[in-house]
Amino acid sequence: MTIETPAFEPWYRAEHPRLLASMAVVVRDVEAAREITAEAFARALERWDRVSAMESPGGWTYRVALNLARRRARRATLERRLLLRAAPAPVAVAAPAIDVWEAVTALPPRMRTAVALRYLGGLTEAEVATTMGVAAGTVAATLHDARHRLAALLSPEEVSHG
Repeated sequence: MTIETPAFEPWYRAEHPRLLASMAVVVRDVEAAREITAEAFARALERWDRVSAMESPGGWTYRVALNLARRRARRATLERRLLLRAAPAPVAVAAPAIDVWEAVTALPPRMRTAVALRYLGGLTEAEVATTMGVAAGTVAATLHDARHRLAALLSPEEVSHG
């Protein structure tokens, strides 16, 4: 059985790269981002009659993707706790990277998510606020703080010359 969704395909082609890029930064794992993005679009397709009538189908899809990412993160945290109980092992931490998007992945989750949605996803601050479930002022302040933190992380004084 084929579902007729003529408007879905062009919308999907336009939105998919941005959502995938945003989720890759949010979850810091390209494969996980691909899975989350695919699941979010599958859910949009299943509900396309309702989703396509929304003011922002993309915003709905970003919200679904963020919820999936949060669920994955909670599950991973629980798995790590259980594994640590079974066999604790030291974790090696890599040196901070200078590349901008690698620096973004070093930001706290809220900042990382806001930056990804705003600058990779192309959402407005209002759309980011709706997607993240916070006030628009919170998004503006979070992005401001993120830019300052990134500037500090990427400042020439911080770069070692060797």
